[in-house]
Amino acid sequence: MNQKYNVYLVSDSTGETLDRIFLSLKSQFSNFEYEKKEFAFVRTEQQIDKIIKICSDSKNSIILYTIVETKLAKYISNICEENGIPCFGILGNLILNFSKLLNQKAIHKPSAQHVLDDEYFKRIEAIQFTMYHDDGKKIGDIDKADIILLGVSRTNKTPTSIYLANRGYKTMNIPLVLDQKVPEDLKSYKNKKCVIGLVADPDRLADIRRNRVAIMQDHNIKEYTDLNSIKEELDKSKKLFNKYNWPIIDVTRRSVEETAASILKIFEIQKNK
Repeated sequence: MNQKYNVYLVSDSTGETLDRIFLSLKSQFSNFEYEKKEFAFVRTEQQIDKIIKICSDSKNSIILYTIVETKLAKYISNICEENGIPCFGILGNLILNFSKLLNQKAIHKPSAQHVLDDEYFKRIEAIQFTMYHDDGKKIGDIDKADIILLGVSRTNKTPTSIYLANRGYKTMNIPLVLDQKVPEDLKSYKNKKCVIGLVADPDRLADIRRNRVAIMQDHNIKEYTDLNSIKEELDKSKKLFNKYNWPIIDVTRRSVEETAASILKIFEIQKNK
């Protein structure tokens, strides 16, 4: 039986960066059993002392931390060593090596990545735009979108759009529902705009739709879950995408992040044409 670990994520900021790094780390180990506890905005030795007390009272404790203030980073490293607690600084060596490479001193300022600069406001604007233009809403200003996603129901258009928005891209998604027509303005763009079609395996779509209908307790939409109808929907969507030379991405075995990465690759290629 595998040991269970108590993982403590300690950050001097929101903890978002550390959480993402840990997510990538744990995905590499199939038999890693753990309980996770997060401590954000840790900026004093007293806060660290309290965390060490908790760790000492637990078995198999591990600390991962992102603390950029040098003195505090040394403190948590030293006190962990004294208490025999495995402790790993995520950004320390990277910042030091980058400092040497760039030949300049790092500012060691907590939350520096959350500065309210032009990039931040661009991302907020993209999120607002994307939410306002979700699921075919307000399609009159297509020209303002960076990326436009098309697809039949349940092809991950909304979650992918939100993910792209968080990366700073104004994203509009338009569902291909029954006989709903694609906006004429969109057809005229052809390769001038980043328009991408999303498709999925029909059997997988049928399962997802049946689950959705069961949750909504709406049993009057037979065509929505019928496999033959779904195959017809997908065939029509693919013909539409091919007609206007819009790239197609099959989302069946892709996570939202993987789909978004493929979309951004296409976006960059088209932008540089």
